[in-house]
Amino acid sequence: MRPLAVEPSPMIAALDLGSNSFHMVLARTSNGEMRILERLGEKVQLAAGIDENRQLDDAAMQRGLDCLRRFAQLVNHLPQGAVRVVGTNALREARNRAQFIRQAETIINHQVEVISGREEARLIYLGVSHTFPASTGKRLVVDIGGGSTEFIIGEGFDSLLRESLQMGCVSFTQRFFRDGKVTPARYAQAYTAARLELMSIEHGLRRLGWQDAVGASGTIRAVGLAIKGAGLGNGEVTAEGIGWLKRKLFKLGDVEKLEMDGIKPDRKGIFPAGLAIIEAIFDALELTSMAHSEGALREGVLYDLIGRHHDEDIRDRTLSFLMERYHVDAEQASRVESKALEAFDQVSSDWGLDEDWHRELLSWAARIHEVGLDIAHYHYHKHGAYLIEHSDLPGFSRQDQQMLALLVRGHRRNIPKQKFEEMSEDGVKLTRLCVLLRFAILFHHIRGPQQAPACMLKASDDALDVAFPDGWLEQNPLTQADFALEADWLSRIDFTLTVR
Repeated sequence: MRPLAVEPSPMIAALDLGSNSFHMVLARTSNGEMRILERLGEKVQLAAGIDENRQLDDAAMQRGLDCLRRFAQLVNHLPQGAVRVVGTNALREARNRAQFIRQAETIINHQVEVISGREEARLIYLGVSHTFPASTGKRLVVDIGGGSTEFIIGEGFDSLLRESLQMGCVSFTQRFFRDGKVTPARYAQAYTAARLELMSIEHGLRRLGWQDAVGASGTIRAVGLAIKGAGLGNGEVTAEGIGWLKRKLFKLGDVEKLEMDGIKPDRKGIFPAGLAIIEAIFDALELTSMAHSEGALREGVLYDLIGRHHDEDIRDRTLSFLMERYHVDAEQASRVESKALEAFDQVSSDWGLDEDWHRELLSWAARIHEVGLDIAHYHYHKHGAYLIEHSDLPGFSRQDQQMLALLVRGHRRNIPKQKFEEMSEDGVKLTRLCVLLRFAILFHHIRGPQQAPACMLKASDDALDVAFPDGWLEQNPLTQADFALEADWLSRIDFTLTVR
């Protein structure tokens, strides 16, 4: 897995591999503007195929892969960076997700990123804010998915608070309405489970406050249309309409009997669970009405891609914030980054580091390699790796964070060879990037704007040769000792460093 490199392309696409449905949006861009050309969506219900051991079963995988084969014809010819594929809660939960992802990437010819709940929330808000009429003040956005529900409070195009809860219309259907029967007792259980989940975030949401509420999911759209079909509104969700629908459900008693405007046949089975979650949200947050937005995660992914194409990459802002939060020495980080990239340019061809993400990843790691110092100096590389892997970093996928964390973990002392090998085909190249990062850090071990000599680097498979100007090492014995010790550390992973 690797970060998404960006190649400007007039055609861009976003694929949302959701817990309930897979969606794809294809668009054409011009001067920063976007025009949607194609929308596709299929009910896959990936979350329904996750068992009690968090294993995704073969049938669910097959449904997902079959869907992607139909999507692939529209996107597999587009350049890398023009398509972003994001996996949400079901793939976050599935322990065997790597098996599905490998097959999916072969089919669509693009990387699949599994994103965190808060990153999903950020992208959802971005999609809503670009497609829903602007308003003054703060806005609450809610997206009920198949396995998780996201809550965002934002203003303008900026999200101020992002939360993700483990409740969704597919997972709740599996728990409370598996056989399609709807009773007041079962509904009450689902409602109570949702209220318990909401307890952890409702105070924070209320404290920040909002002026209007918007829903951004198929569940909210279906409930709104069902309420409209009953003559109780114009498509928005209301507390009165929720009460009417609940009574209607109890009277019918079975999802197969649901014949109402707005409820498609493939949504019948998950409708009671979705309604229970919506009612719990309305009660917990004391809502009276919620409008519906057609824009959501996939539109947000598209607008995020446009930003990357126009040098407005959220990832750069995220790293700057991380450096500020953990009091990173920005000048030292800049020196290390510059030297690491200078070294990269000398050996990239010999080491097969020929993709944009290789250089990008090294640059990011150099900027934040010292974040762990704010925790403690002892084992600060381990503290930094933990922070990077487990923090919510807007714009980064889980795979991005794992690779960044691995470079930071390996930037000093012992290199965890086994962890690098676990990165499969990228392990060797990540190890080489780590060696370059370590070189740059040693080069600037003496902190400060000292005059640095030019070095010549030559690389072969498991070896790096560094040539300093004649006599320089003898005049700088600390650096000479540093590199001698580094050669010893690298020999432990069967890597040869020669310094002369």
